[in-house]
Amino acid sequence: MNQTSTIRSIMFAIVAMGIVFSVSGLIMGQMIPAADATHPKHGDNNDDNEHNGNNPAVTQNIGAGPVGGSSSSSSSDGDVGVGSSSGITSFGTDVATAQQLATAQEASTNAACGQVVSGVVNLTANLNCSGGDGIIVGGPNTVINMNGFSITGPGQDSSKVGIMVPNVDNVVVNGPGSISNFQAGVLLTGATGFTINSVILSNNQIGTFMTGAENAQVQQNIIQGNSIGVASHSSTGAAIDSNLMNGNLLAGITFVNSQQSNIGMNNVVGSQNGVFLDGQSKGNTISANNVLENVIDLNNANGLPTNINANQYVDNSCDTSNPSGLCIGR
Repeated sequence: MNQTSTIRSIMFAIVAMGIVFSVSGLIMGQMIPAADATHPKHGDNNDDNEHNGNNPAVTQNIGAGPVGGSSSSSSSDGDVGVGSSSGITSFGTDVATAQQLATAQEASTNAACGQVVSGVVNLTANLNCSGGDGIIVGGPNTVINMNGFSITGPGQDSSKVGIMVPNVDNVVVNGPGSISNFQAGVLLTGATGFTINSVILSNNQIGTFMTGAENAQVQQNIIQGNSIGVASHSSTGAAIDSNLMNGNLLAGITFVNSQQSNIGMNNVVGSQNGVFLDGQSKGNTISANNVLENVIDLNNANGLPTNINANQYVDNSCDTSNPSGLCIGR
């Protein structure tokens, strides 16, 4: 906890991420600033280490609380981000600080909430992070095995993150396990090659939020009860496949300025927009999804013709789309 307060300087400014839905027009306005493409993806030291293969294979067992103990998960009224421009304004920990602390903490075997980790990380108990962030990844090729345990945060409005991946490549999160009650269950910024599978992401503002990320894979997860299930901003090459998404208030999946990604074989139910792509999201393929019982199941930039932003909608089972004609037989 002391570390969390020490590195509390804002990780990066995601200012005025507003998700505004007009009930009458079902207009989604997204105001998340793009990741700075001119900023180096890695600091010099981390970059040298990564390319030289100097990432020690460290195994860390992370546990706080009794093994197998239950984690509390407070419910939310789901009003976050609706009709306001506040949305997500910042996330807890400073990227540079997290990376600088990684080397010093690599040898830790009893990491707690808010610590920087790398190597092979095995959860051995539930993490109840009532005062801060969950796990901060500080080195490439890190594997987090959740082993059936949970990471629980202080609430959707807390600016805290369950698993933070700041400019670190080839990170894997393996379930089963759950991440809940954070502003972002998982936050990727400038990361390449991230994978999360078989995890329950629930009661967060955003289940998985990627910005400036490349080739992220979000597969075979249960994503429910968040404000947004998966959000992508200024990212490319994502694969969002075979997830069960239910009751994510604003959207199951939303893309802003994101390209060349695949959304396939997901079940998306009970959102205002099942799948939403804005006008700057181009060259994406949305195929073989079941998107049902949403106010609008498939929404291509509030009715923008698909030939304008070159998104392909193929074999999707749905009832409503904007523009019309994106659902099988409709």
